[in-house]
Amino acid sequence: MNAIVKNIPNSITCLNITAGSIAIIFALQGNSEIYGMAAYNWAYIFIGIAAVMDFLDGFAARLLHANSELGKELDSLCDAVSFGVAPAMVLFSTLERLGSCEWLRWGALLIPVFGVLRLAKFNIDTRQTTSFIGLPIPANAIFWIGYTALCNETQGYACEWWCVIPVLLLECWLMVSPVRLFSLKFKTWGWKGNQFRWLLIATAVVLPASMGTPGLMWLIIAYILYGAINRE
Repeated sequence: MNAIVKNIPNSITCLNITAGSIAIIFALQGNSEIYGMAAYNWAYIFIGIAAVMDFLDGFAARLLHANSELGKELDSLCDAVSFGVAPAMVLFSTLERLGSCEWLRWGALLIPVFGVLRLAKFNIDTRQTTSFIGLPIPANAIFWIGYTALCNETQGYACEWWCVIPVLLLECWLMVSPVRLFSLKFKTWGWKGNQFRWLLIATAVVLPASMGTPGLMWLIIAYILYGAINRE
């Protein structure tokens, strides 16, 4: 196989970690205005870009038949930064900016710790080829985008310790839990067998459109509930 073609998926994966690293930089800028928008909003956008790259690298690898062990390991390393460290820094910065107690902010570091545990388990588990056992780390990152956006909007209960701690512990546990969740890999495009996939896609349109960025938190909650209902 042509060396350039073979490395296209890995190049896309590197764009993933680049976007995730930029997201960390913006997250640490708090609500400073950058190009007419709060820095934390830029962090949200670049985590989203990383998520798109994470989807495209797998798609490109399948399309070009360029799957490799290198690509698998590279993907996990990049995901640890973009969907583990980046959302942790977003949460840390949000709690700091909204005046939450200092010890609570450091709890955000549990996100990358459990994130890498999730990735390590995924890499050695042959059962997770068409579905997931535990919450995928990109979904975890999307949840924290929605949650911190809710904190920014309410500046109230969502950033209090009695709310953050149980949510943080539950999200971390979900990543390494035995909870089974479906993937968005379609074998066919019909409704039968894909009901919950199509429902999740519809939910992904409706919730953010109606609730704004906090809708992403409810999207991941809906995903977990759909996974609990799905018996396929």
